[in-house]
Amino acid sequence: MTDRSRKIDAGMAGRMDPVQFLAKYAALIFLLLLILVFTILEPRFLSPLNQFNILRQVSVAGLIAVGMTFVILTAGIDLSVGSLMAFCGLVGAYVAKGGFQDRFAIGQAADVGYPVYLAVAAAIAVGLAGGALQGLAVTRLKVPPFVVTLGGLTAFRGAALLFSGGGPISGFESDYTWWGQGRIGIVPIPVIIFAIAAIVAHLVLTYTRFGKHIYATGGNPKAAALNGVPTQRLIFTVYVISGFFCGLAGFLLSARLNSAEAVAGLTLELTVIASVVIGGTSLFGGVGTVIGTVIGALLIGVLTNGLVLLNVSSFVQQIIIGVLIVLAVAFDQYAARRRLAQ
Repeated sequence: MTDRSRKIDAGMAGRMDPVQFLAKYAALIFLLLLILVFTILEPRFLSPLNQFNILRQVSVAGLIAVGMTFVILTAGIDLSVGSLMAFCGLVGAYVAKGGFQDRFAIGQAADVGYPVYLAVAAAIAVGLAGGALQGLAVTRLKVPPFVVTLGGLTAFRGAALLFSGGGPISGFESDYTWWGQGRIGIVPIPVIIFAIAAIVAHLVLTYTRFGKHIYATGGNPKAAALNGVPTQRLIFTVYVISGFFCGLAGFLLSARLNSAEAVAGLTLELTVIASVVIGGTSLFGGVGTVIGTVIGALLIGVLTNGLVLLNVSSFVQQIIIGVLIVLAVAFDQYAARRRLAQ
């Protein structure tokens, strides 16, 4: 290599690519700008009470978004998360109220409720089962994830309505609601659980062979399979992981609201997918991080909270989030084309 070519390579290596820079940091920059704008426009925005409200509201959707990150990294999608979360929350609440003992205690307390850990276990078990069913349909029946989970969206919602008879389950003991309303110090419990889940998921994706296989499968499934990656088993597992987070989130939401109902989580899948995509995870698989998803969830939480404080209509909020998703996907496609061209 000549001295001139070495200088050219060194110059290219040292030059910052603005597209790749934005692909990594656009969500964070936008989040900081939103915080600045809302702080200027609405003094109540930066109050500690409001900040913890944002974190508490983000934690449920954020938990599910962590699981969705695993799915989307394999180039899959899970549209059923809102419905499955509602179903999981109802089953957990039913167990907490003493369900499966002697009567169906919708809207009223049974004689003796089961311990909270059994309620959590029941909610998560339903989530795992729902995720496993969808994973089997994707990997064994070879049905596209969009179709499978679209069916799951309606099926789980129907199951929740059938299970509850359309009525809510409410009025839990304090040891149940503590998980959704309690605090350790000044930090709400759901926020702590969300943070722990995000850290664990980040470590799994970054430092384990399982995480590397997920990226390899999403990037090029045929090449990954030829290199010995068990792609079908891995895709099945990511849907089970998504189901796990739906179960945990369903329990936490019912504990926070002191009520579980079949209509919970309507359109939640939109918020969850938006958090993942805006956070930089590619809908085409193989690119993305849990940290980006957390930033995306915070961005949507801050945006929604700020617009509410400014008395902006909820319909306008949905339009803004929808536009953000389209812009994020369009930019993702552009960045992917540039990567391939280079």
